[in-house]
Amino acid sequence: VERFVQDTLTGKWDSVLDVVSTLRLPSQTLWDLFEQVILELAEIRELDTARALLRTTPAMAMMKGEKPDRYLRLEHILNRTYFDYNEAYPQGTSKEKRRQYIAQSLKEEVFTVPPSRLLAIVSQALKWQQYIGKLPSGSKYDLFRGKAPAERQEVDAMPKKNTRIIKFGKKSRAECAAFSPDGQHLVSGSSDGFIEVWNFETGKLNKSLKYQAEDDIMMHSEAVTAISWSRDSELIATGSSKGIIKIWRLMTGSCVRTFQSAHTGGVTSLEFAKDGTQLLSASHDTTVRIHGLKSGRTLKEFRGHTSYVNSAIYTQDFAQILSCSSDGTVRVWDAKTTEPIRSFRPNHEVSVLKIKRVHKKPSQFYIVNRESLCRVMTMGGSTIRSYEAKSDLTDITFSPRKKLIYTIGEDQVLYCFNADSGNLEDVLRLHAKEVLGIVHHPHKNILASYSSDRTIKIWRSASKVKKLGPKVVAADSKENAQGAKSKVKGEKRKFKAKDSK
Repeated sequence: VERFVQDTLTGKWDSVLDVVSTLRLPSQTLWDLFEQVILELAEIRELDTARALLRTTPAMAMMKGEKPDRYLRLEHILNRTYFDYNEAYPQGTSKEKRRQYIAQSLKEEVFTVPPSRLLAIVSQALKWQQYIGKLPSGSKYDLFRGKAPAERQEVDAMPKKNTRIIKFGKKSRAECAAFSPDGQHLVSGSSDGFIEVWNFETGKLNKSLKYQAEDDIMMHSEAVTAISWSRDSELIATGSSKGIIKIWRLMTGSCVRTFQSAHTGGVTSLEFAKDGTQLLSASHDTTVRIHGLKSGRTLKEFRGHTSYVNSAIYTQDFAQILSCSSDGTVRVWDAKTTEPIRSFRPNHEVSVLKIKRVHKKPSQFYIVNRESLCRVMTMGGSTIRSYEAKSDLTDITFSPRKKLIYTIGEDQVLYCFNADSGNLEDVLRLHAKEVLGIVHHPHKNILASYSSDRTIKIWRSASKVKKLGPKVVAADSKENAQGAKSKVKGEKRKFKAKDSK
């Protein structure tokens, strides 16, 4: 500030105007400043520069509209063939006095903040962001980008170490789960209707979300059978066994939209459209539907399957929809017109349970049906690659870089395949009872499995991973005992249901 004032007193107007261009100053202060600069330019007969300042700067244009007499006086001075000092500085004023007056006016508008005060303000702001739930507790924040830094993907490695166990009560179990796209949260939907956001690092309920800290849990009145995140990780879509779909806002836990009659049967899968304004759903009622989040209506329906639709996804360009069913078929639909494009049967005898996109290959997709093969197929229905396990498969997920494919068998074993070679890299027994599903973290080598044994297990890769032969490796019982366990007693879940709209 002192240097800025000194430049004003000595008439270093190029430096002063550079600084002023970044400030928001009162009109009167700007008029005084530019008027003085123009007068001094007129004094040294830099008339072209003076006229340019007078006629092109926003401050002087405002003076012309609000103080026309003052503006015309400057025009008159510039049109004279000589500079009249007494006309420029009347009533006993002088150049030095005007500079002093302007310097004092600018000094009153410009001030500096000690670095310690700025750091305190930033610290308080971050604490407030954590308090209201917009910034997870303990997470990093990039001040320059104005957001949490993106997670860097790890080198793909199989998660084999069970680090956390989330336990449910005797009358409850997780029916579905999903990591948020930003990698901050794990959300589960359970058989008793609760939708809970977990801190997967601790294995405990995320109490940094105020509503969960107050036991005001998101919920359906029946089992939650499907769950999905919006691309920005701000909304959660959930579907129930009675065909009801709800949209929740993560930070507040409020239900922002309810589709009471989304389906007449249980919802099996959900996926947000690219722009987040629509939601794709599949159901036991044999249909696939698209719902509008703004209108609250079902916009489109895709009919043709003759049994449960187990999964439905958009193609990578969102122009088409792929669905798979217990009738043994995979169908391709036009997302805009709802017209069927083609249908084919990967295996004539078994249900198709899951369908997933192949990374960076828009014309290919993975399917899992109740057989020991995971297939890579084309939009035309041809199988171009298969991955063979030793048990019938029920679910599929991928490592962050899509180099590894993980499938679950009916023998409760996780099969890890190399996506490029098709080789079976490793296997791991996850649970003693039926594994209902698996989901993988978007950036880290972390996998969550949920089972009919009423637990969700969190698995991580070791810091140094050794390649092992395809031998079944049971989770170390001592390791499990030492892992933090979050016990949620189903019979003691006295939570308040969130209001629905």
